[in-house]
Amino acid sequence: MKKYIVFYRVSTKKQGNSGLGLEAQQRDISIYLNTYSEQPYEVVSTHTSIHSGSDIEECPHFQDAITACKSTGATLLVAKVDRLSRKVSVFSRIIEEVDVKVAMMPNADKFQLHIYAALAEQERDFISKRTKAALQEAKARGVKLGGVRVGHDKAIAAKKNAANARAEKLRPLVNELLKTNQSYSSIAKRLTNLKADGKNWQTTQAKRLLERLNISITS
Repeated sequence: MKKYIVFYRVSTKKQGNSGLGLEAQQRDISIYLNTYSEQPYEVVSTHTSIHSGSDIEECPHFQDAITACKSTGATLLVAKVDRLSRKVSVFSRIIEEVDVKVAMMPNADKFQLHIYAALAEQERDFISKRTKAALQEAKARGVKLGGVRVGHDKAIAAKKNAANARAEKLRPLVNELLKTNQSYSSIAKRLTNLKADGKNWQTTQAKRLLERLNISITS
């Protein structure tokens, strides 16, 4: 029986809460499983992450999915290439580590997926350069770009103060966790398990929390 570990990723908490992006991924995965997969199949586990694709390797949910693939011999199934990473170097490491299938490219092998990821990265790089060029041309014509909204600085300051206040409330818990946890990823997992601040913690969030508290660790 063909086994799969399904991995979904959305970039923002707003997308995760609303279902935007997630529903489309679920639809594409369903189409792949019912139309293109070997039959019968089993979805061993499903992992959903709210995380940037630029540093996906730091995401604990992603690492859980990779571990599950290795322990069960299952194939990692994602809706699109960019749900794993937008960097071809990272994507290449992932497809060498575990077997990967992409729902929207159901018949693509490892070599074809690598080529597609490389082409997609080139396209994004070109679009970025084209956008910067267009902005420079507009600026040269005298077009005013951007601008600070009224109350912008006050809003930023209020947001920062609120974040600092939330961090201070967690200081006693963080100090206790540091007695047995000396990495950002392990602290993030413990904060998630303890439902700290009522959310699932990512490694980067744990790192920012410690930075707000002026606490340094080696990893």
